[in-house]
Amino acid sequence: MTNTQPANIREAVRERYASAAREASRGDYDAARRIDAGAGPCGVGCGPTVAEEDVFGVALYGEEARDVPRAAVEASLGCGIPTAVADLREGETVLDLGSGAGADVLISARRVGARGRAIGLDMTDEMLELARANARDARARQCRVRQGLHRGHPARRRQRRRGHLQLRNQSRRR
Repeated sequence: MTNTQPANIREAVRERYASAAREASRGDYDAARRIDAGAGPCGVGCGPTVAEEDVFGVALYGEEARDVPRAAVEASLGCGIPTAVADLREGETVLDLGSGAGADVLISARRVGARGRAIGLDMTDEMLELARANARDARARQCRVRQGLHRGHPARRRQRRRGHLQLRNQSRRR
């Protein structure tokens, strides 16, 4: 019988993304996507199938990602590009939940400019390492990546009170 306790599900999802991040950090993006296809962003098989492959991850990005390190875009395992529909403005703060390798955080950082902030939140150490390396490569000083879970994150509560937080959740299918 499968253990469906939240902590066990979270650990299974974390391990799946950690495995994908390890492959991506070695430059094997195809292997990372194959690992992701088995779990998907929600951890239960909603990732790409062979027929859907062109609507997930790197295939989603176009001109908007031209200044983002290729490694960030190639390692993208998301199933949507929230930055494509977000009305981001100079000086805003963006919080990307489930930010992975940081492609959307870096795109957002460019759009909110030097006065803004782009924060990525991910639970996986390996993805955070990739995101930090990608932010360094992009020289995105207004980018921060933090470890944590979506629920109850302090930045989310604090920024929401200030009234200028754009919440983005890559794990939702669009």
